[in-house]
Amino acid sequence: MMERISWNEYFMAQSQLLALRSTCTRLTVGATIVRDKRIIAGGYNGSIAGGDHCIDEGCYVIENHCVRTIHAEMNALLQCAKFGVPADGADIYVTHFPCLQCCKAIIQAGIKTVYYAEDYKNHPYAIKLFEKAGVQTVQVDCREVILKEKC
Repeated sequence: MMERISWNEYFMAQSQLLALRSTCTRLTVGATIVRDKRIIAGGYNGSIAGGDHCIDEGCYVIENHCVRTIHAEMNALLQCAKFGVPADGADIYVTHFPCLQCCKAIIQAGIKTVYYAEDYKNHPYAIKLFEKAGVQTVQVDCREVILKEKC
């Protein structure tokens, strides 16, 4: 009999699934925003709607950052804004620790907990901002779930 996966594993698996839609060739990231154990938005890193994709045109890199892509966390937050769904008080599940700019957007949106699977260039100032804002960060130790690879 298969053991039932936890809520954290379930939502992180959703973020892994979203990451499979990424059009970035440098790193695939997925984000799922959750309130009361219900998914309210999701996003992955990729180009603007209708724009050129890195997988087709290559990355547009300035100062070691691809400026063509919108990060997964930002896409999920923008989905909330576009459809009028408040993110205040919600949690976000991200495949990788958020960058500094996404950290600031997450705080401003009122997200209360950031669950992430992998460390990725964890910026010391982002960590400090999360702490100061009272946003909890939790690294989720996932087992292989659904996609048969680490989340």
